[in-house]
Amino acid sequence: MKTKITFLTFLFAFLMLGVSGVNGQTQEENMAKLSIMTEYAKAKNYEAAYTPFTELWSNTPQFSRAIYVYGEKILDYKLDNTSGDEKVGYINDLIKLWKDRRTHFASKTPEGEYAAKACQLMFDNKSVLGKTDEELYDCFDAAYTADKETFKNPKSLYTYFYLMVKLYDAGKKPAKDLFNKYDDVVEKIEEEVQIASQKLNKLVEKEEAGTPLTSKDARYKKYYGQVLNAFDQISGSVDTQLGDRANCANLIPLYTKDFEAHATDAIWLKRAVSRMFYKECTDDPLYEKLVKAYDETAPSADTKYFVATILLKNGKTSEAEGYLKEAYDLEEDTFKKAKLANRIGLILKKKGRYGQARSYFRNALKLNPSNGRPHLSIAAMYAASAKDCGSTNFNKRAVYWYAAQEARKASRVDPTLSKAASQSAANYEAKAPQKSEIFTEGNSGQTITIGCWIGGSVKVPNI
Repeated sequence: MKTKITFLTFLFAFLMLGVSGVNGQTQEENMAKLSIMTEYAKAKNYEAAYTPFTELWSNTPQFSRAIYVYGEKILDYKLDNTSGDEKVGYINDLIKLWKDRRTHFASKTPEGEYAAKACQLMFDNKSVLGKTDEELYDCFDAAYTADKETFKNPKSLYTYFYLMVKLYDAGKKPAKDLFNKYDDVVEKIEEEVQIASQKLNKLVEKEEAGTPLTSKDARYKKYYGQVLNAFDQISGSVDTQLGDRANCANLIPLYTKDFEAHATDAIWLKRAVSRMFYKECTDDPLYEKLVKAYDETAPSADTKYFVATILLKNGKTSEAEGYLKEAYDLEEDTFKKAKLANRIGLILKKKGRYGQARSYFRNALKLNPSNGRPHLSIAAMYAASAKDCGSTNFNKRAVYWYAAQEARKASRVDPTLSKAASQSAANYEAKAPQKSEIFTEGNSGQTITIGCWIGGSVKVPNI
């Protein structure tokens, strides 16, 4: 009876993995092989699992998705433990396995994801396979073009752009293609960050409201944090790869040459304006020309923001602030509105308008609570105001405790900032009054009111 229950449990589990109907004795034989393969694979005895796996894959590739789930692990083991021609054979087997999985279980095998995995495998083994940068780039490009939505592995996105840079440096791709591909990859990274952030925000808001997370919630919180960390790392790496290749000396002639052909192309104008802005090419008359064309072609929150940057450059601060507010009011997408609020906050912070900047930073936090960078910006403004916000030297330096509290909030909500936030908080605390000074002042445990634009209070540590 126990054997029968075990078999039925096993059968049900594999029906969930998509076992296809095969009648009679073949069905029983396949289930037996599937059971043997699975038990060996679960025990990480991949050598023993290899034979039943290859028999199932060769004879009845449509029988169960488990063939592909465990087959990938089995072939990964083979790849790690072979070399030369034998390794090449297993690489080709794994690529074929993914293709067959797509053929027989398409709904569970996203095209972009698995095509990118195949390209990444070839890239990681390019020397043994003898693949050129052009062949590998074309592989990634085909995967991206076929199914951009599921082409979202951080490592593969980075490799895709890295190969474009290599081809550009070798004179095989023009600057226009390089910049367009950079924008493609950056926009894709931003899309995936937005998706993960929105999911993480729900958990952060739940936790901040005082509701304990379930174990499932905690696992998801950790996972989304890992996703954001991965994209944060490759975002910096992609920018590093682009480096000075997108400097003003390259951008200005390119956009000048192409402007007339794209003067009403909103996507081209948006990318050109953004690139000129972030590469600090805003002093060239072309920047203003691009911004005006962009605003005339597709007026939006983006265009109003860039108009504001021109007004600021020309010293028209009051008019610029009106455009910044208009940009913020126009934006309807919550995630983009949060990013815009943060960008406006940074502009106002740089101008020394700390109270206004904090309002925008707080709006950014409300809209996207899992991005802790506004907390660090607010903390930095508090620290910069320490010398002005207090009646005594002790009270002025007490502002650093307040700044440290704000900095710590960043690490609590944003897993990508744990190190930076801890370092900032420690730096502020080092500037605050120390134990000997608290003892001399005789105000251990007391609350200090902070005046000026900050308008808060902080408790002196107990000693």
